Amino acid sequence: MKTPATIQTFKAAALALTLVIGMAFFAPSMQARADAAAPAVAATTAETPTTTAETPTATTTPDAAASEPTEAEVNPYGLGALWAQGDSVSKGTLMILGFMSMGTWYFLITKLIEQRRQFRQFDRVIKLFVPTETLRDGIAALPRNNTYRGIAESGEEAVVQFSKGLLSEVTLSDWTMAALQRAVDTLTSKLQGGLAFLATVGSTAPFVGLFGTVWGIYHALVAIGVSGQASIDKVAGPVGESLIMTAIGLAVAVPAVLGYNLLTRRNKAITGYARRFATEVHLRILTGKVA
Repeated sequence: MKTPATIQTFKAAALALTLVIGMAFFAPSMQARADAAAPAVAATTAETPTTTAETPTATTTPDAAASEPTEAEVNPYGLGALWAQGDSVSKGTLMILGFMSMGTWYFLITKLIEQRRQFRQFDRVIKLFVPTETLRDGIAALPRNNTYRGIAESGEEAVVQFSKGLLSEVTLSDWTMAALQRAVDTLTSKLQGGLAFLATVGSTAPFVGLFGTVWGIYHALVAIGVSGQASIDKVAGPVGESLIMTAIGLAVAVPAVLGYNLLTRRNKAITGYARRFATEVHLRILTGKVA
């Protein structure tokens, strides 16, 4: 059984993983800035005059020439070029998609850890609670941090409240069932946390990427119109960089949609287990097996 401290450790690890993914997402932009600064430094060095004529000229060996990257080896149409050449709107769109991706993976990992804990807690219920004879013995057999123990305690508390003056107002069955249903609903609401974010990302990320594509193509057409040249080398770069936005939007949306469906299906299984357990508690109350 994982303690709350262990769960917090897993959540911290998930947050660290999402930060690593985010750093990998924005790493091309850092590389693009370094590549853009390198030619400027080389140009400054080339403009420095020599002080004496006796300085021997450096000869470029074949090995040195092979070690230096040529213009053909540098990709001018990648993510780095998109970040370096993009305006504030393009960079903002990329940052929004990056935050969406990090949030998706954070909620996906943390919710999977939480659901795994719920499944293990139900296994403990089968091993510890079911063999007991009374409701009170079953509650005592379960660990204090077990979610299903809270449901059983809600039923026991409902019995105590019923015996204090509700005999003529409502039946024991209805009163305890309402209390158990509230406990199950509380668990269900807790399980739903984070799913709204995944649904939002899955439905909006493709359109955010499409907006970046439209914005990039608009700027590409403006640049082509200003230059007056419509050759393939003038069109391929800006348009290709713009289409990357759509690909990034889809790459962000697909994990969110798949994660949402996976978590929803597992939540339904956990809710079914909780209702089965609530039914068991209710039957013990009605049959008088409380204490």
